Amino acid sequence: MTVRAEESVETAYGWVVVVASHLLVATAIGATYLIIVSLKPIAAEFDWPRSIPSLAYAVAMLGAGIGGIVMGYWSDRRGLGGVSLLGAVMVGAGAIVVSSTTHYWGLLVTCALLLGFLGGGTVLSPLMTNATRWFDRRRGLAVAIVASGQAVAGAVWPNIFQYGIDFAGWRETWFWFGVFAICAMLPLSMVVRRRPPTPLTLGVGGLGGAAYDIRSAPKLVLVLLGVAIICCCVAMAMPAVHLVAMCSDLGFGADNGARMLSFLLACSFASRLGFGWLSDRIGGLKTILIGSTLQAITLSTYIWVDGLVSLYALSGAFGLAYGGIVPAYTLAIRELFPAREAGWRIGVIFLCGMSGMALGGWLGGWIFDLMGHYQFAFVTGVFFNLANLSIICFLLWLAGGRAAHAVA
Repeated sequence: MTVRAEESVETAYGWVVVVASHLLVATAIGATYLIIVSLKPIAAEFDWPRSIPSLAYAVAMLGAGIGGIVMGYWSDRRGLGGVSLLGAVMVGAGAIVVSSTTHYWGLLVTCALLLGFLGGGTVLSPLMTNATRWFDRRRGLAVAIVASGQAVAGAVWPNIFQYGIDFAGWRETWFWFGVFAICAMLPLSMVVRRRPPTPLTLGVGGLGGAAYDIRSAPKLVLVLLGVAIICCCVAMAMPAVHLVAMCSDLGFGADNGARMLSFLLACSFASRLGFGWLSDRIGGLKTILIGSTLQAITLSTYIWVDGLVSLYALSGAFGLAYGGIVPAYTLAIRELFPAREAGWRIGVIFLCGMSGMALGGWLGGWIFDLMGHYQFAFVTGVFFNLANLSIICFLLWLAGGRAAHAVA
């Protein structure tokens, strides 16, 4: 960064905020993995097609994306105290309500409103935006640690949820997760309520020699980034949402699927830290390009692989490939736009990302219902991934050789 170490706003408490934010994300995002792991049991109990619980996942992601903009606007003006407190209550309450649902409309409304808009909307976008304001030299690493809460959730929760479903059923598992979420998130929300320090100087974007100037077309760049992350997340959601169900269909059992998903997300945790370190040196857009290229390669391999060992290996590779992509979008926004606009712009990008995950999760279930297998779903994901790569390459070409933009 252009900010010298002696002028840095970074403090020890900033890392406390990062750790608390990481744990809030890891707990709240557990609700989405609970939908994934219980997708097949919920469909079986009500004799629903898999597209219905897949749609529950989709509306939860979409609700969280819309909520991220609203909660980001709120936290920009009032701080994170009220936002994080609301999320602590709503995530737990939503899970408890789902545990007693008897109709698909109840499932969808609860997932969209409580788990999504009022719950998930309080974590990723507001907490990652807040983390960028506590750091100026190691911003990419800080954002990666917060975002890696999602990967930790995926590495830890699926096995716990699968055990709970096998032992007590999906309803009991949802109920006790809700109780845990409230008890865990309430004290953490007290930690992140402190306001970040005031920037000492106006910094300059384009870490590691990147040179961005979007002053001539900020709306175009934001739209292109939004479309890019939609395409990226559609592809990302195909294996992430349907891996457990696919393993069960192949005869390997849901328990193997849950372990495989945990392994995938454990690898994505390591990947996010590595990509966070890289993005502090080469910038957000170049990091997105590298991650998206690797994601396209590994996703295309799912079309051909159906053995247990090879699926484990491929899932680990997929986790390493995609893990750093989403945090890099946050850093790209901070590089491309002034800090005073960061909150709502990051919220918009995360809404697009959540929409992509929602579309990809639902689309995978719909294609399975139509075709009876997941291979064509992965083919569809590859095409979305290639569209994402085309947009990022265009943005890098558009930004090449331009003056950097102030982002303090």
